Amino acid sequence: MKKGYIIAGLVSALLVAAALLLLVIMPQRSDNKELEQKVQAVQELAELEKQEMENDYEQLGQQYGEMMSQLTNDSLIAQLTREQMRAQQLLEELKKVKADDAREITRLKKELNAVRAVLRDYIRQVDSLNRVNQSLVQENTQLTGRLEESNRVNQNLQHERETLTEKVTIAAQLDATAISMSALNKRGKASKKMKDAKTLQVNFNISRNVTATNGQRTIFVRIQTPAGEVLNGGGTFPYENRQLEYSMKKVIEYSGEETPVTVYWQVGEFLEAGEYRVSIFADGNMIGSRTFTFEK
Repeated sequence: MKKGYIIAGLVSALLVAAALLLLVIMPQRSDNKELEQKVQAVQELAELEKQEMENDYEQLGQQYGEMMSQLTNDSLIAQLTREQMRAQQLLEELKKVKADDAREITRLKKELNAVRAVLRDYIRQVDSLNRVNQSLVQENTQLTGRLEESNRVNQNLQHERETLTEKVTIAAQLDATAISMSALNKRGKASKKMKDAKTLQVNFNISRNVTATNGQRTIFVRIQTPAGEVLNGGGTFPYENRQLEYSMKKVIEYSGEETPVTVYWQVGEFLEAGEYRVSIFADGNMIGSRTFTFEK
């Protein structure tokens, strides 16, 4: 009889211990799940940026191939072939890089900008050749007996010009450079400590681009906290078939020359120390990003 009481007491004690253990574990699991969701959001954006870079590299390679198919200059074709192979090699490197490898992603983004800049130079060269050839065609049309040949050359030039117009889309993409972010205290002075921040100031330049269309452009800026949350500015914008929150936006008048831009975000909540990521978007493209570290 006593033995039965002892066994029953042991079972009761084990049940109480298990209940206490569940009370300890359940909040931890809830916190872990919330952290995992935030980490997943950061990883998804990194994957989006990497996919966009892969798409850009693939399009650049296609643009080089299409441009070569319209040319007869062997020297220029050889140069374009080398640049096309370079773009393909960088694409293969990018596919092997993990999306969270910030150092390699930054390097390959710089390489992408360099490849795009070279494409712009070749477009200008070919366009210059077209203008020279067009002048020759106009002279030839004045010569009797060569009207038919002149018309044929003129038609070919028109076709090349239409093809180049399609290629300008990638070359005309804007780039944001010299990105900086400052935490300003109540006196408007820069502070390294995020706890003193009353305003966040983001500065950058829209690079010179003679192939881009002039006029008004809407620039969107996203600031992500160390936890992966977006400092919300009250709206969203379209990007990669989805809507993304932005922190600030600004409409600028772009003339093709380098244009400085400054935007502000008023702090209305506690901001933790750590790495903050600034991403800049225009015309449906991510045109620049950078991370900044702030102390407590």
